[in-house]
Amino acid sequence: MPHTLLMKNIQIIVENKKEITGSLWIENGKISTVTERDMSDQKADVVIDGKGKHWTVLPGFIDVHIHGAAGHDTMDATPEALAGIAEALPQEGTTSFLATTMTQSHQAISKALKNAAGYIKEQTAGSGAEVIGIHLEGPFLSKDKAGAQPLEHIIAPDIPRFDQWQQESNSHIRLVTIAPEEPGALQLIRHLHDSGVVASIGHTNATFQEVTDAVENGASHVTHLYNQMRGLHHREPGALGAALLHKELTTEIIVDLVHAHRDAVRLAYQSKGPERMILITDAMRAKCLPEGDYDLAGQEVTVKNNEARLEDGTLAGSILTLKQAVANMKEIVAPTWLDIIRLTSENAARELGVFDRKGSISTGKDADLVVLDEDFDVAMTICNGYVAFEREG
Repeated sequence: MPHTLLMKNIQIIVENKKEITGSLWIENGKISTVTERDMSDQKADVVIDGKGKHWTVLPGFIDVHIHGAAGHDTMDATPEALAGIAEALPQEGTTSFLATTMTQSHQAISKALKNAAGYIKEQTAGSGAEVIGIHLEGPFLSKDKAGAQPLEHIIAPDIPRFDQWQQESNSHIRLVTIAPEEPGALQLIRHLHDSGVVASIGHTNATFQEVTDAVENGASHVTHLYNQMRGLHHREPGALGAALLHKELTTEIIVDLVHAHRDAVRLAYQSKGPERMILITDAMRAKCLPEGDYDLAGQEVTVKNNEARLEDGTLAGSILTLKQAVANMKEIVAPTWLDIIRLTSENAARELGVFDRKGSISTGKDADLVVLDEDFDVAMTICNGYVAFEREG
């Protein structure tokens, strides 16, 4: 059945960097018309009137690094788990995401990848945020910078192993976190680059030169900047120094003010600029749930005071929402609307090769939209032309 949606009397940030007040006509999941004129004469299945509400429409947020939410985790390897995550994310403005795995046994990762491939094939409009691929975080990491990744399952970078997993995922692995100093890493990074997969530097004890070598072999991304990477020293700038200096590298960052101090966030923003940063959550299953004890890859995680930690105190992902990350960025660096779009949507869409259909508001693109109020809170989220979240009141 055809489905139409009209948004009117609302501020829209369109792809040509222009702010307009006008109307959006959405038909069958696509943006059909973006105009400054009043389209009240059109009859739609759903009409959203922003008159007097100080609402602004942006492209929906894209989270390229999220493990779970609402009691579910990608590694649960069930359709219900991914459906639960997809249903929860629109409340924070997220309309698409990379289902993120973590270091586990070969068999557990295979099972999660096959499940994600099946879910991606069967997902339908109206079912929440869209899974647009998979982020393979591990097991090709440094044991020195494992963080909450189980040490016993970390292995050396392995092209045949990756190829098998990519086949099992039906070629849906879009981003791979890898420690570039490990044996075989540069060969895998080149292989990823040549096959159109984003190679990301993370969980790494690499020196500045080792990261530079990775960049020369095609690495273009950095996993959760600052966290689980060799820090900056004036005689050895390390992985962090390389991440900040190399213009080829786009850096993820968790702006929950736990994983990185607000002034570290400011430093990164001034160094990379909004063109080379992506806000992520790195959230685990406890997001959207009360404080307490939860599971992460068989490890007990305690959530308290907005922090998720293993028994030894190691940070174990976050319970951050992207809308809170945006609000925190607003306080720290006062980004423009265009900068917010880059940080939450456009940069990710360009890097993942889906900017032809996501990451901006333009005719012909997917109707993935988030409506923010004057306090930068999410009033409404639209996924593929359907209202997936509407704030009460």
